[in-house]
Amino acid sequence: MNEQTTALVTGANKGIGYEIAAALGALGWRVGVGARDTGRCEAAVARLRAAGADAFGVPLDVTDDASVTAAARTVEETAGRLDVLVNNAGITGGTPQNPTAVDPATVRAVVETNVIGVIRTTNAMLPLLRRAASPRIVNMSSGTGSLTRQRTPGADTGPIAVAYAPSKTFLNAVTVQYAKELSGTGILINAACPGFCATDLNGFRGVRPAWQGAAIAVRLATLPDDGPSGGFFEDAGEVPW
Repeated sequence: MNEQTTALVTGANKGIGYEIAAALGALGWRVGVGARDTGRCEAAVARLRAAGADAFGVPLDVTDDASVTAAARTVEETAGRLDVLVNNAGITGGTPQNPTAVDPATVRAVVETNVIGVIRTTNAMLPLLRRAASPRIVNMSSGTGSLTRQRTPGADTGPIAVAYAPSKTFLNAVTVQYAKELSGTGILINAACPGFCATDLNGFRGVRPAWQGAAIAVRLATLPDDGPSGGFFEDAGEVPW
């Protein structure tokens, strides 16, 4: 078995996910690039390898049971282990998302990817993670998922988004539930807020580069064994719930 530390990053073919994969690869880790689109996945792997990273492709649609099961098999067959899972894949559901006019199907689709997809992927990868010496799970959330910030007058939490913002609040709550169940197992799981990064998810309107948004995920992926679990963090520290 290859004893090289291995991570899987979902939605890693572009944006913040790609930058997380690149940063972990720069640490000398083997990195699985999870992506729905095979062509984009292969292109990302080629780019990472050209930069010196030990990367491999993992076809992965987090909304599909069979795809996620196959992805777990790919990771085991390719790397023989999994030390870190970064649940980065996500969608916004588009705009506008005013609650009085939204199509319920939009909310359902966003939750399916941003929340249920995380649960599906995490559970499929847990047998591998349980075998790791210092397993870590990072769920990429958003500051828009903070109810405190949403309710703070004058706080900039973006446009009204009844699908996207609550999906991240839901994800934060799910993260806490995993932390409670996995307490004592050595598996640390936390939610990460990358900040408002310029990616195609927001039409590149963000004010931070994607590589900067990736930094918090890398920090949580490399926590010491006595690190926190069940928290919600950004570069400056804990994010208010």
